Amino acid sequence: MCARYLTTITDELRALNSGGRGIILATIALGWGVTIGARTIYPVLLPSLRSAYDFGLTASGILLSVLFAAYALGQLPGGVLADRAGERITLTLSVAVSGVAITFVVISQSTAALFVVTAAFGFAVGFYAIARFTAIAAIYPDRYGTAAGLTNTAPELGQALLPPIAGFVASIVGWRLGLGFVVPIFVITTVGLWVTVPGPSEDAATDSDETEKTSPSVRHVLGALKNPAILRATAAMILGVSIWQVFTGFYPTYLVETKGLSSSRAAAVFGLYFAATAVIHPVAGAVYDRFGVRRAYFLSGIAAVSLAALPFVDGLGGAIAVSIGMGTLLAFETPTESYLVQSLPSSIEGTGFGILRTTVFAVGAAGPAVFGVLADRGYFDELFIALAIIAVGMILLARQLPSVSVR
Repeated sequence: MCARYLTTITDELRALNSGGRGIILATIALGWGVTIGARTIYPVLLPSLRSAYDFGLTASGILLSVLFAAYALGQLPGGVLADRAGERITLTLSVAVSGVAITFVVISQSTAALFVVTAAFGFAVGFYAIARFTAIAAIYPDRYGTAAGLTNTAPELGQALLPPIAGFVASIVGWRLGLGFVVPIFVITTVGLWVTVPGPSEDAATDSDETEKTSPSVRHVLGALKNPAILRATAAMILGVSIWQVFTGFYPTYLVETKGLSSSRAAAVFGLYFAATAVIHPVAGAVYDRFGVRRAYFLSGIAAVSLAALPFVDGLGGAIAVSIGMGTLLAFETPTESYLVQSLPSSIEGTGFGILRTTVFAVGAAGPAVFGVLADRGYFDELFIALAIIAVGMILLARQLPSVSVR
């Protein structure tokens, strides 16, 4: 049986790599891993930022909400640009501007400057989100869920590696280099994307197809987005993203201030969570391809239990157990995003999905600010239990989705 599974995996990897597509997928995944990995350095460095700029949990939550809201706002123009200028320009521009923004974060000297350049960084990262999906949809029409799942593993690996490194570097030489060490990686990734990702001239679509794709009417876009299945899937994703943004935004701080872990240990445990998440993305993508979107959501049930257990566990061992269990939370992401992209008309994939993801992350961006205010008032533990209840609601909502794509 093991031999059969190994053969199946080998065949899948061979198919994904066929026609020179593997290097394109790997480069797109690298860019996604670097941008999201760098974004998740913020929660690890939050205690250092609070000390350097002298603000509390409320301001910390607002800073994270600014980061996530800017990320949300960047997705719609990123989707439009992908439809009009192509994925290579959009992806390359996103990584290049993100690297510049990180540089300005590192040299910022005031709280106001920190907030402004953080918003610029989040906005630039948002440009990447939609273009990588439309690029994968064009490259892998036959194995979209699997390819998207593998790509979604990249940010988890980036978040498993970059934040712990940032925490270690910050503990030795300060938070500025703890963030600034990623800038050369952004430069290398920018070059790689421009060289490997096909440009518009290399697209097999006809000129008439391109004209139709780049000029969707407002009525056409809004009509497609009103589909009840798309609305339900978007609502479920809003709940999941809201949980994710709050959890990842405050988990390291919670481990330090409530569970008594050192900053370096909290960063390592945080990285372990993303390592566990990296495993779930390809699994969820394969479940989506074979069984549909609804069954994939059941994997997130383990995360709901872990969230409810978090206030009641203590010590490093308890934190490790919760982190591994929480790795199943994003089982909803790959199936839902794949479902939405494949449910939208191909002529508005970028624009339509950009609107949906902007809505999802804009609504979810309010979570950290609200969480920060309540955490400042001593409700840290109760808030994690509330997140567990929301996770159960997300799973129940997903049960109402049609089992097949509605395109």
